[in-house]
Amino acid sequence: MSEPLSVSTPGPLLDIAELAKRFTVGGKQGLLARVTSFRKPVAPLPQLHAVDEVSFTIARGETVGLVGESGCGKSTLVRLINRLLDPTSGSIRLAGTELADFKARAFAANPHRARIQMVFQDAGDSLNPRYTAADAIADPIRRLKKMPGAKLAARVEALADMTGLPRELLSRFPHQLSGGQKARVGIARAIAVEPELLILDEPTAALDVSVQVVILQLLQQLKRELGMSYLFVSHDLNVVRLLCDRVLVMYLGKIVEQGPAAEVFADPRHPYTKALISAIPQADPAQRADRLRLGGEPRSPIDPDPTVCRFYGRCPKGTPRCAEEMPLLHPAGSARQVACHFA
Repeated sequence: MSEPLSVSTPGPLLDIAELAKRFTVGGKQGLLARVTSFRKPVAPLPQLHAVDEVSFTIARGETVGLVGESGCGKSTLVRLINRLLDPTSGSIRLAGTELADFKARAFAANPHRARIQMVFQDAGDSLNPRYTAADAIADPIRRLKKMPGAKLAARVEALADMTGLPRELLSRFPHQLSGGQKARVGIARAIAVEPELLILDEPTAALDVSVQVVILQLLQQLKRELGMSYLFVSHDLNVVRLLCDRVLVMYLGKIVEQGPAAEVFADPRHPYTKALISAIPQADPAQRADRLRLGGEPRSPIDPDPTVCRFYGRCPKGTPRCAEEMPLLHPAGSARQVACHFA
């Protein structure tokens, strides 16, 4: 039996504890080899550690940014939180309810699905080409709220007004809408069931710069009006700095630094965070000359050595200790945590 829905549970809205996701490497050939070699012991198949014992919280009404280079595990992490993937281990508690107990395949019809929604990176790809804008917005309401027809139509129109989508566009299909209009449909669909947590996965990456500003302003307005919490995933560090209360920095499946966004950007403590922030485009050529360039190659995420720092080999501060002792997140101030021996 699932726990009752609750919006009054004390503590953080989202509490992620020791969350991990590992993918077996080898595919069908590796599995076939294990089946056909039953006469002799077979070593376990290698595993890719996409998300490795990640822990963090999001408070009610808070916007938390998640940053890191491609391949660091951001997308896998948000798919776990949104229950599109089943975790290998760990906890995903939303206002006291353990979401990891529900299987991903069955979660779409679970009442808790309405509490956590997602705005995808490419609004066009995330919309059903056979659905009009009105159908797309109404779909989660039909599935999760069971609203009668007349009331449903009024709700769709109200959501269009709320997101700045002209009502006359509700009868159009995705290919008849501009990029900004499709983004508004995607946002309206995500907030239609009144979620408590909204995951924003690069919500403006596919839009023109002028449209990006408008959509970001819309998201800020909706957060104030609806009281939602945001998990904002982005490669644009300037946007994260402007919009987010706190920031999580991820590298090869682990959180290496977290804390208030203003503090992290003003005084990054982890060498990887310093490299990320130094790579922000600068108009001043003198500032561009100070960019921190990393050498070496990223370590493999396949069966990584648990005693070696993930950043070892690229880190300008690396010492033999880093190859013998994995640094864990530890306090680096009243509200900061850094996974580095020299933070």
